Amino acid sequence: MAFWAYILRCRDGRFYTGQTDDIERRLAEHQHGGFCDFTSRRRPVELVWSQDFPTRIEALEAEHRIKPWSRAKKQALIDGDWARLSYFAKPPLERPSTSLGTAEVGNSLDDDTQLGKPIVPSEVEGRSSL
Repeated sequence: MAFWAYILRCRDGRFYTGQTDDIERRLAEHQHGGFCDFTSRRRPVELVWSQDFPTRIEALEAEHRIKPWSRAKKQALIDGDWARLSYFAKPPLERPSTSLGTAEVGNSLDDDTQLGKPIVPSEVEGRSSL
């Protein structure tokens, strides 16, 4: 018997992560509504990722690992983009900047970036980083 961990995309674009021993039955339950309040209010839903596991415990562990992930990290998993998934697996302060070239030395945005010091989002938003 196979067990599944899965991700659904709801009508409003949110993701729902779950696990089951019958993926077709569970998807039908989500589509019909009434079984899960979260997806019942966001139908229709679309199965965007699933993986089978040999035991229920492994499927449940996968669900519990994936559920707290950021939207970007879940989307990388759905897309099968392992480089992006690896990127989002790092803590935010350890990731190189991917926007505006703020982590690059030689950028002419301001004196701090000239010294190679990345701009901290709280500084950009005018908040203290303390």
